[in-house]
Amino acid sequence: MPRVKAITTGSIPSFLDVILNFAESDTTSSLAQQDTWLAQLKAKPGGNLIMYGDDTWLKLFPDTFSRTDGTSSFFVSDFTQVDDNVTRHVPSELKHDDWNGMIVHYLGLDHIGHKSGPRSPNMIPKQSEMDGIVKDIFEAIETEQHFQSTLLVLCGDHGMNDAGNHGGSTEGETSPALVFLSPKLRTISNGSKSPVSLPEGRFNYYNIVEQSDIAPTLAGLLGFPVPLNNLGVFISGFLDFWDKDDKVHIMQRNAEQILEIVKASFADYSFHNVRMSVNCTSPQSDGEVLSCLWAKVEDTLPTQDGEVKEALQALNEFSKRAQEILSSAASNYNVWRLELGIGIAATAILAVRMASGTKLVQAGWTELWISTVALLYGAMLFASSYVEEEQQFWYWAASGWLGWQYMKAPIAIERDWNASTVAFGTLLLTLRVNRRWNQTGQKHAGDPDIARTILPVHNLFLWAMVMATYLDLAQRISWRGLPRAPRKVSLAASIALCVAAVQFKMAFTDADAPEISTDLYRFFLRPMEVASLVTQARTVFLGIAATVILTIVTRVPHISFLGRNNEGISTFHNPGRYLSS
Repeated sequence: MPRVKAITTGSIPSFLDVILNFAESDTTSSLAQQDTWLAQLKAKPGGNLIMYGDDTWLKLFPDTFSRTDGTSSFFVSDFTQVDDNVTRHVPSELKHDDWNGMIVHYLGLDHIGHKSGPRSPNMIPKQSEMDGIVKDIFEAIETEQHFQSTLLVLCGDHGMNDAGNHGGSTEGETSPALVFLSPKLRTISNGSKSPVSLPEGRFNYYNIVEQSDIAPTLAGLLGFPVPLNNLGVFISGFLDFWDKDDKVHIMQRNAEQILEIVKASFADYSFHNVRMSVNCTSPQSDGEVLSCLWAKVEDTLPTQDGEVKEALQALNEFSKRAQEILSSAASNYNVWRLELGIGIAATAILAVRMASGTKLVQAGWTELWISTVALLYGAMLFASSYVEEEQQFWYWAASGWLGWQYMKAPIAIERDWNASTVAFGTLLLTLRVNRRWNQTGQKHAGDPDIARTILPVHNLFLWAMVMATYLDLAQRISWRGLPRAPRKVSLAASIALCVAAVQFKMAFTDADAPEISTDLYRFFLRPMEVASLVTQARTVFLGIAATVILTIVTRVPHISFLGRNNEGISTFHNPGRYLSS
């Protein structure tokens, strides 16, 4: 949602937009009342808009589209149907001439990335599918009479890291592609070489623009006003469509719109007769910098034949610098209030320490260790890089805890040194295996690990561990979950629940990741082939609920739901006995 807001309004998303992005039912983040290029396009003659794909657009722009078919972005296991529901509308819409804007937002590539990363075997076939759709649309633009003045914009709202996730600050996550396609663009460009050789580094670019630059660029190309809250800058590569005076007019209109936001943000500064109030040879603040840059714009306007280049340069310099300053201001917080909150928290911790001083001194080494870990963990939250790699802290804490336990038990070690050392070494080895089981975080998210390099190749070993896990669960439920139930009842209930869970897991895996399926477990799927995944999931959850209820009933056999005291109110017999236990 934050990226869609940047693309359509040209503004910079706030932290609140990121939070609201997780609230699927949220309607407070609607952009229906804001100025966007969608609203401008709809206001033009014949302004019918249609949308197919991610239903985020429908939440952001209610009552905006004439025809829609929204798909949910939260079913990340769906690689196929989520895109087929979009593609099935495209051929018929390309034959219609009753709309002037169509949004198609595909989710399949995003889902594949979340499930198995950018190197998934499903990625290249899906990219080829998207290439085919772009080809069909562009061929229609070239051949259909009603598409003579049509522009196709192909862009991503975000990228992904090596693990297929997004939302961070890595280059892969913040560098989505942007392509403008139209037969009319051949008059100003011969296109770009594609494909290109692999870059020496991680990424290579034809040109770099901000995502917010899309809004003013569409406004200039399609002939409607720039959105009011826009901070984007018209992409200069398209200026060759116009003569000298129109080039200046387009950039001036963009710069004057940004100037209104600058004036509101720096109300204490004057942007007229600047040189009388500001020393532009050495501006001291962001407001003075922008004032001096706007003074330079005023010096070059109006333009003469030889001054167009200087005017365009001054307008672009002011717009880019204002975009940079205002974008950074969107993430500026009241530092004094942050420091005040930290001070209050520190005071509360100190007060707790003073109140429990004697008890803390009398506490054992284990309590002191836990307190130390808690304090270090709290300090870690002040650095975003540590938050992104939080698992490293817990790996260190677990290793330190094991070492501490080994060192603080000298008597046990002296009594049986070999057994203690072997047990300690086994625990450390297990911890090391857990660390390499599934790489996470940001820095090492795409590195090889056991789950993605060994288990897919050795399916039998994977499913043997799965079966062993469910057998252990069945045994625990039978003996500990239902201890007072008759032995046959507890055994039957635990086996039935675990069998249903295993069958659902196998069916879900067969639909979601068939590459790790094996012929061995297809035998177990046959009894459940007629049931949908939803029905199987409901069966498992109902079984869990029934087991929980049965556990409560068998563990507290003396609860009387019908017993009444003299006042006629339901009560527990001898409640203190059970509360104390």
